[in-house]
Parts: sequence; C-alpha cells; structure tokens
Amino acid sequence: MNRTVLVTVHTGREAAIESARLVIDRLLDAGIRVKVLDVEAGDLGCHGAEVVTGEPSAVKDAEVMIVLGGDGSLLRSAELARPTGTPLLGVNLGHVGFLAEAEVADLTTAVDSVVAGRYDVEERMTIDVLARQNGQIIADTWALNEITVEKQDRMLEVVAEIDGHPLSRWGCDGVICATPTGSTAYAFSAGGPVVWPEVEAMLMVPISAHALFARPLVVSPRSTLAVEILPDTPGGVLWCDGRRRFDLPSGARVEVRRGSEPVRLARLHGVESTGAPFTDRLVAKFELPVQGWRGRVRP
Repeated sequence: MNRTVLVTVHTGREAAIESARLVIDRLLDAGIRVKVLDVEAGDLGCHGAEVVTGEPSAVKDAEVMIVLGGDGSLLRSAELARPTGTPLLGVNLGHVGFLAEAEVADLTTAVDSVVAGRYDVEERMTIDVLARQNGQIIADTWALNEITVEKQDRMLEVVAEIDGHPLSRWGCDGVICATPTGSTAYAFSAGGPVVWPEVEAMLMVPISAHALFARPLVVSPRSTLAVEILPDTPGGVLWCDGRRRFDLPSGARVEVRRGSEPVRLARLHGVESTGAPFTDRLVAKFELPVQGWRGRVRP
C-alpha cells in the first residue's frame, strides 16, 4: 500500500527550510509519497514532492502531517488536519513548543520512526465556540488551545455563566476558556492551573479582573461556559487560538462547549527527548528545578 506524508514548515527561517528538505528527502528515499503545500513549495524548492493546495482534501489521504515550526505552526496545521482526522507530528523549531513531539536535534530519528511506523496517535480535546448578537450567530468556530473574549479599547464588563447559571460579573481585560492542552499557553500566563492532557475538563480564567471572586475555574467537559458582554458597555474581540478574530459588539454572548471533533497528535516510540511523561515535559520546557530529588525509596 502506498504511504503518503504531508510536510509543512514555517518558511520564515532558512534553518527551518533546510530541516524540511532533509525530512522530505529522507521520506522519499524510503519510498514514501510526500506532499507539500503550494504556498511553501517555492521556498522549499524540493524535487519529487507533490504540490497541493491548503485544503482538507489535500490531507485526507496522508498517513500523518509533519509540522516543522513552533506551536503557532502546529495550531495553523490543526485547522487543516482536524476535519480529516489526520495525525499531526510537530518538530519544534520555536521556543517552548509544548505541542511538538520532537526537537530539531531528533529530526532524523523522528523521521525514521514515521518510516518504521513506530508511533501512536492520541486525541486532544477541542472546544466549539458560538457567538451571538440578539440571537443572530456572528461566529461559529473552534479551538485547540483556547478562545479569549478580550477588550478592544477599554475594559470589558462581562457576566460569566456556567451551565445556564450566572457565576459572577467582572470588569476585566478579558476571559479565557481553555482546554487542558491550552492550559500551558495563554491560560497559564494569566494565572490558570496546569492540567494534564489526559484530564478531560475545561478552564475559565479571567484576565486582570477587578472583582473579589476572580479565580481560575476548572469545570466538567460536559458543561457549557458562556461570557456575556453587558449592553451599553464597550464591545470586545473573540480570538480563537490567537489566529482567528471576530468582533464582538456590546451585548454579544459567547458560548463554549466540548468540541465535536478532536485534534489527533502522533506520539513517537523511542525518541528520548519526546515521547516522555507530561511531568518530564513540564520540567524540560519550563526549566523547573528538581535538584535533590531522590525518587521512591526501594526496599
């Protein structure tokens, strides 16, 4: 059976382009069909790869999509891969890179693992988002990391709601609704908790709220979160994964539920710096001090 891999890359840096060429050549040498996106093909200048448009149909026959870049590149690729359920394999060329499975130093090992089929696929929960104004839908979208309702010019006045019940009114810079995957992203910067990826939950984290009760919340994945911008107050902006933007007028209501479709991530076997428990990733990515740890005392 013919195998196909789609390779996409952040083309803004020459080092990333060189890494992508290495991946493509190695896959082709292994007899695997390689696709590249038309908007990146000119920079890659590689021979033997098939050029495709950035549409879900370009991904549907791909066994896996290898993404070279940072978390932003992987979030962009998730928009393409999610409708077809194609697994994403991220190679970190950025800074923190929590979503990536491999570092650039492990590039050849990562490609060899794909060639040998030494990888598993895990599903990451997403969230679906619906924004309305006077009953009219003004946004219907989704996110892997988080959605944010943010101020546009002046502080927002909002009421937060959980499962149809009002929770609190906040004067704030915004409100984040995040997945466990997004708990190490914007929600973390705003003071939210780190949630292990296998935990099914949603987070609501107010941003710089002027209120006595403004703590981060962790709620059931079966819950519905809502944020209402109060009428006769300044409007705001809805951001999804920091990529898709929608204006929110005064009186707009944003509802967040568990996503109908997950994003699938490839996890490699035998790559020491990746495939690691989430605790080890936290320690490595945030450079956490663990000196003095002795571990479990064995009898």
